[in-house]
Amino acid sequence: MCRFRTLILLVIGFFVAGCASVDNRQDPLESMNRAVFNFNEVLDDNVMEPVARGYRAVVPYPIEMVVGNFFSNLNDVVITANSLLQLKFDDALAGGTRILINTTFGMLGMIDIASDISAASDLDISKRNEDFGQTLGHYGVASGPYLVLPLFGPSSVRDAAGIVVDAYFADPVTGFYMNNNSGIETNIVDVDNKVLIPVAGLRTVDLRVQLLGAEKILEEAALDKYEFVRDAYFQRRNSLVHDDNVPDVVYDEYE
Repeated sequence: MCRFRTLILLVIGFFVAGCASVDNRQDPLESMNRAVFNFNEVLDDNVMEPVARGYRAVVPYPIEMVVGNFFSNLNDVVITANSLLQLKFDDALAGGTRILINTTFGMLGMIDIASDISAASDLDISKRNEDFGQTLGHYGVASGPYLVLPLFGPSSVRDAAGIVVDAYFADPVTGFYMNNNSGIETNIVDVDNKVLIPVAGLRTVDLRVQLLGAEKILEEAALDKYEFVRDAYFQRRNSLVHDDNVPDVVYDEYE
């Protein structure tokens, strides 16, 4: 995943937390990060965005929505697991309930019935946002220096480790793939890579499709796109780790 994964966090982060500049000490690898950032930009401009626009032009909107709901349901597995690890039992119960309802009555998550129930009643089973990077932050692990990862976009030392853990242990798609190709016998159901790889590719395209149009906001808001993305990333992640109750010293955890 490249800039399309980046933008969904960062554009939102800008509006949630403002655009205060991050101290440069949090970006000691700026030269390398800028090179990777430019690589991701070129990849997105020449590959991912054209593919996403082609997908949207060809696929009817109801099908696009069904695909998005399906992958959102898979992501609830990651969210629920990390809610449990953080001892947020209400959020874990909500996530588990979403998975149960959407997987059964929602036809493997293709229809997001859980969100409709939450919107129409007092039962709060709305979608949460948790990952292992947030879990580490919840227990006081510092973010560490800023990193721009090839394909994945903005991250940090802590969050990069979180991506690996979630991908291997919690994410249904990447977990199956990594375990199938690890050479280590596990109890995880064997799934043919001929199925997993296209599914992973479709999820990547779906994520990018959801961000079509968001680039315009980013382009208009930023004089230096790299700095804008970096600052918004730190602000957004800090807000998520602290459940929107950000301490007065916003970047104290990165020291």
